[in-house]
Amino acid sequence: MRKTILIAAAATLALASAASAQQQPAQQQPSQPPAAPAAPGAQPAVPTIQSVNIVDITELPKDTQTQVNQVIAQRGEGGLQKLRSSIDATPKVKSALEAKGLTSAQVIAASMNTDGALTLITKKAS
Repeated sequence: MRKTILIAAAATLALASAASAQQQPAQQQPSQPPAAPAAPGAQPAVPTIQSVNIVDITELPKDTQTQVNQVIAQRGEGGLQKLRSSIDATPKVKSALEAKGLTSAQVIAASMNTDGALTLITKKAS
């Protein structure tokens, strides 16, 4: 479970970074030639979403719930908003949530495996 939490935190940051990168287009100066493409293997490829799993935090063991809550507290509200914006901008993920009767506002963490399995941890409004 500890690995899952670490993956969730890493994926949350990755999704938040992706959302941030989408919102701020890169600006090139016209006097500079376009950059050469990176050599294969220079940067790890981001896996594409193959499946979406949705888990409510209450379904997790108590220790894991505590760890998830600690990660959420460290990330802060800004990171959570970036995650939710990224989810809303990804039709496949948004549709999976809607199929379960949920919205991105209920997502508190995300985890992406290298095989493309995205897990969203949700929390119902109290």
